[in-house]
Amino acid sequence: MHSPSIKRRLCVAAIAASLCSVAPLMAQQSEDAEQSAEQRKNVILIIGDGMDDQQITIARNYLKGARGKLLMDQLPLRSVSQILTQDDEAPSKPVYVADSANSATSMATGISTSRGRIATSAGENRDLVTIAELAKQAGYATGIVTTASVTDATPASFIAHTASRGCENPNVMKPFEDSPRWLDPTACEADRVTNGGPGSISRQIALGNHDVILGGGQKHFSPIAEESKKSVSELAQNNGYRIVTDQQGLLDVQSSALVEDKILGLFSPSTMPTQWQGEDGRSAEKPEPSLLNMIDWRLGSVELPSTMICEDNPSFDGIPRLKQMTDIAIEQLWKRSQQGFFLMIESASIDKQSHKRNPCGSIGEVEQLEEALASALKFAEQEPNTLILVTADHGQAAQLIPAPSMFKSIGVPVYTPGHVARIITPENQVLSVNYATNDFPSEEHTGTNVPLFSNDVGLGKVPPMVTQPEIFELMKNHLFD
Repeated sequence: MHSPSIKRRLCVAAIAASLCSVAPLMAQQSEDAEQSAEQRKNVILIIGDGMDDQQITIARNYLKGARGKLLMDQLPLRSVSQILTQDDEAPSKPVYVADSANSATSMATGISTSRGRIATSAGENRDLVTIAELAKQAGYATGIVTTASVTDATPASFIAHTASRGCENPNVMKPFEDSPRWLDPTACEADRVTNGGPGSISRQIALGNHDVILGGGQKHFSPIAEESKKSVSELAQNNGYRIVTDQQGLLDVQSSALVEDKILGLFSPSTMPTQWQGEDGRSAEKPEPSLLNMIDWRLGSVELPSTMICEDNPSFDGIPRLKQMTDIAIEQLWKRSQQGFFLMIESASIDKQSHKRNPCGSIGEVEQLEEALASALKFAEQEPNTLILVTADHGQAAQLIPAPSMFKSIGVPVYTPGHVARIITPENQVLSVNYATNDFPSEEHTGTNVPLFSNDVGLGKVPPMVTQPEIFELMKNHLFD
């Protein structure tokens, strides 16, 4: 029988021997953890819908001044992206101006398609695999953040498949009933559940497996789902989605969401309100020529619209900012996979406000994109294997024009035939923004190439010029090579 002192010595020796055997294992685990962090790969794709160089320049002048720089201007790499669009009836022939559906599909799938298509091919209507789907299948976490409805063309192109962007909810899937005037009543026919299709975009989102989806679109989840007695929202909840509908709910997600929770945030009926609007709700207006000038362009005078300021939009009160949604999406996605994540962030109303000829709304959306970019860059400082790409899906109406016209001195009243907004900037100068793609209530897209920015992870990988489908390849190569 051992004495207490001998027992203590044996015990100490046993503990020491145990620690000696565990130490190499602990060191190996620490090394494995560091290696895992190095191997984790993330892609953050930030899309300014309609954000061509005119939109960027207008926003830069207003937000930073003529000598200032936006955050995107300071990224280490700047390239350009050429938009590709196919004719649906003759897919081998190009169309030179895109919409958000086909251009987002190009980035999401690497395949050019025709206007209006959501991750489906031109002509044959074949489903195209998206980067979000590839990432999810490979074990990555996946997320979508947008200031539009989550069923809108750009976000939908990464997480759904329909022949038409208009197939947003079960009601519009019914022929000749609640379809919008602009939607062909047969456009959603192939995608109806009764025809063996996947159903509406909202139904596909509800039954999907993506981790975090944040934006607007409540009205598209309230109808009864196709071939079901439950609403689309109920389908989503039954599929494991935690649905939040206000800012407090979003904050609660930040503090209490479990890793296994999928998050669906729907913060407005459709597109989320913009933070800014034109003074008293004004948008661009047409100059008013005198009667004499209408008779002869060389005579008479013209009255330009009065100047305006940009002001807070009261409808924006209580709406989550794009930065807040981005911060929570990044935090939640980072927790969900040791491999990394794919996140698409869209500032949608650069485009939507341009359709309405409202430059103040567009400028405010560029500011929101800049804030989201700051969050992405801050995250990338901690996770250096994070590829950040900032681009647009297509060009939009908006021209920065002289104020006043450089021909003013010749004595002839020279003015734009379009709609013009004359904004007083923080530099106390007039910023004159012109819209002239048509004379219809809604402006149209343009066919210009768009910028493509990247953080330092893109150096040596992003060439000086790409076609839009090549953006898919850049993201896929980063995640899987």
